[in-house]
Amino acid sequence: MTAPLVWFKRDLRVHDHAAVHAALQRSPERPWQGVYILEPSVWAQPDASARQLGFILECLADLREQVHACGGRLWVLRGEACEALERLHAHAPFGALLAHEETGNGLTYQRDLAVASWCRSRHIAFEEWPQNGVVRRLGSRDGWHLNWDAFMQRPRWPSPPEGPWSAHPMPALPTLEALMPNGVDAPRRQRGGRQRALQVLEDILLERCGGYRGGISSPLSAPSACSRLSPHLAQGCISLREVVKATQQRLGEMAIAAMAAPPPEQARIARQQAGLKAFLSRLHWHCHFIQKLESEPEIEWRNVHRGYDGLREGEFSAERFEALQAGRTGWPLVDACVAMLKETGWINFRMRAMLVSVASYPLWLHWRPVGEWLARQFVDYEPGIHWSQMQMQAGTTGINTTRVYNPIKQARDHDPKGVFVRRWLPAMRRVPDTWLFEPWRMPAHLQARCGVRVGDDAEADIPLPLVELETALREAKARLHTRRAEPEVREGKHAVVQRHGSRAHRSRQAPGTSPPPRSGRRSRNSAPPPDEQLCLGF
Repeated sequence: MTAPLVWFKRDLRVHDHAAVHAALQRSPERPWQGVYILEPSVWAQPDASARQLGFILECLADLREQVHACGGRLWVLRGEACEALERLHAHAPFGALLAHEETGNGLTYQRDLAVASWCRSRHIAFEEWPQNGVVRRLGSRDGWHLNWDAFMQRPRWPSPPEGPWSAHPMPALPTLEALMPNGVDAPRRQRGGRQRALQVLEDILLERCGGYRGGISSPLSAPSACSRLSPHLAQGCISLREVVKATQQRLGEMAIAAMAAPPPEQARIARQQAGLKAFLSRLHWHCHFIQKLESEPEIEWRNVHRGYDGLREGEFSAERFEALQAGRTGWPLVDACVAMLKETGWINFRMRAMLVSVASYPLWLHWRPVGEWLARQFVDYEPGIHWSQMQMQAGTTGINTTRVYNPIKQARDHDPKGVFVRRWLPAMRRVPDTWLFEPWRMPAHLQARCGVRVGDDAEADIPLPLVELETALREAKARLHTRRAEPEVREGKHAVVQRHGSRAHRSRQAPGTSPPPRSGRRSRNSAPPPDEQLCLGF
């Protein structure tokens, strides 16, 4: 019998890996094989970018060492999935293809169907396992939270024992330049690989968790207050279950340590515990959102609530969209976020929500093109979270509270001294504090004195706002609420709730966890409601 082949997709690790465990169980006496396929069609999609691919190549270098250390061999092939598997099967036959279930974009969904068909035509078993709390072919949301709890409490799959190093030399991994000659990486993005993921996890559990609660909203504190695990979870360098269990274990250790600690130390431990409990809540919401795309793949390109079709699509302004992408909206906090995103591939959840809100309301842009652009910017792009949150912020789900972020108010609340804005927009360093939030109001003679010019031409140091904010917000909210009040739109809300609404549950909670709030409601001690959590503050 030929040995099985492990197909790695967004699960770039050998630890807590169902398919790797199965492969080793079935062929313990022979070297095992894994494959990762670099598919041109995937990397030509409008949601794909060089910064994501660069991160993955770093993950693959780490994964190859992991596979090698436990006696395996990792093939990294270029080509479309079925064609690459055909080539590999001719060279190194395999009797089964083992993989994790994946909730990706529409193309990868169709790719998986094609691979399943290819396997059937060659009498090769194609077996898949879930790797998180997302349920394939879910019939009802009722009881979903119980399934999530049960999955996270199961033992992790055993790590493979170290074995003899493979005697077969493997070719060098392709370079980013070879795969995407015209791609532009983010120079200051996070780096990929399991070893880096474990370091980040240890850092948030032992040190940075004290700043998590209360620190993840401001763009100033968020880079260190957030866990920064999101790109590692998106590519599976570390499993969600590993993170959940490690967090619960750390909370248990803290509870014991607090008993014998002096009062000042108890206060510090209490802050860390609060941070980790909030973090656990977001780990729960992580799968809640991915389940939406798994259950309804169309939300990647179609309004969740069809009653909102045509709301913005026919009035798309290419000029406004280009200004947003260039960081030339005229609202300093918005443009600073775009600058940081280009440079690092990451901004925190509240600033992501603000970007989508500004695009959707005062600029009145349809969420799909904006979502494609933002997906390319995010190193941690997770399709299930991304497209669900794009629609929630744009107001097209029909079941969530309309959240309109005023970029001037957000700047006053989260960057009151202009530290963030001046860090990322050099021209703002010459603007006095008086005009920090609305530099377009600065008189011309003061602009000349400061050596900065505000204008509507490309040579201006600071652009004028694209629209008059208060008027645009008022008109946008009126249009949305008018559509929402239409009888057929109100009637369609129930079906969306049935498909995607969260369900409160009262099962016994794991240490440090709490049930999420009911959709549309918020308890005093709950995490922020999910429609505030673009990428969930990881």
